[in-house]
Amino acid sequence: MAWVTWRQHRAALAGVAVFLGALAVYLWLTGLQIHHAYATACHPASSLACTINFTGRYAVTVNVVRVFLQPVPALIGAFAGAPVLARELETGTFRFAWTQGIIRWRWTLAKLVLLALVVAAAAGAFSALFSWYLRPFSVAGYTIPFATDVFDLREVAFAGWTLAAFAIGALAGMLIRRVVPAIAATLAAYAGLALATALYLRQHYMTPLLTSKVNLPGTAWSVNQWYTKGGKFAFPGQGSQLVQAVSQLCPPRIGASNGSPAQCLSQHGYTQWTSYQPGSRFWPFQWIEGGWLLALSVLLIAATIWLVRRRAA
Repeated sequence: MAWVTWRQHRAALAGVAVFLGALAVYLWLTGLQIHHAYATACHPASSLACTINFTGRYAVTVNVVRVFLQPVPALIGAFAGAPVLARELETGTFRFAWTQGIIRWRWTLAKLVLLALVVAAAAGAFSALFSWYLRPFSVAGYTIPFATDVFDLREVAFAGWTLAAFAIGALAGMLIRRVVPAIAATLAAYAGLALATALYLRQHYMTPLLTSKVNLPGTAWSVNQWYTKGGKFAFPGQGSQLVQAVSQLCPPRIGASNGSPAQCLSQHGYTQWTSYQPGSRFWPFQWIEGGWLLALSVLLIAATIWLVRRRAA
């Protein structure tokens, strides 16, 4: 089955290899320049030379790279995962493939597992390279570990998201049985899952810490903010209620300085509270996200195999 899988899907695997390989070469060549610029200009990181020769030259490039890499797992899942079964079902070649010596659910299991392992391994190696590429900006404090456009591109999470996208694609291909609609469904399902995770799920992997300090550590992820007075909730840390309170209690005065809104509200008896995730939880969060994505992928592949046994005869 390994030989058959390679023969059938060598074009898709070669496409993934070329795609990730081209991105890897770019990250490697650019990363060498970034590391050299940081080593020569950023000691200390707050110096003017660091701002001009390091941040000024590479900040925009790194931001563009981070945005560009976000859809990579979805593209791999759509173009490598969705056609695995959808093409067989759409063209009718499954009638021949499933009458060979190996029964159809074992044929499906072998193909999906082998392809999933290759895709996940390639994604894991690529994410390690991206983490190396981004390290100077992380050390200099220009990006936090939990940044939305960085967290899911690093280490365990990127491999987990790529594997999940592949499993979503395989299931979509089995359900829809046509390649192009399955690709579109994979992209839509992945986008919804990634958006829900970033906005609602990830921040609750572990119970956030609570502090009334105004300044958080530079690597912390601020989850929520609110104000209390006399031990009771007053208003959220953002929005119209905060703006109204500041404008009433701390109106701007010509020639006078009221300080920050938090300081002004503190003088009137308000306490600012912040729930946050410390930067030290980066690796636990990576393993939690990678773990549930692995479990989801196994569940989706199992559902695909069940559908092959029950519905694809």
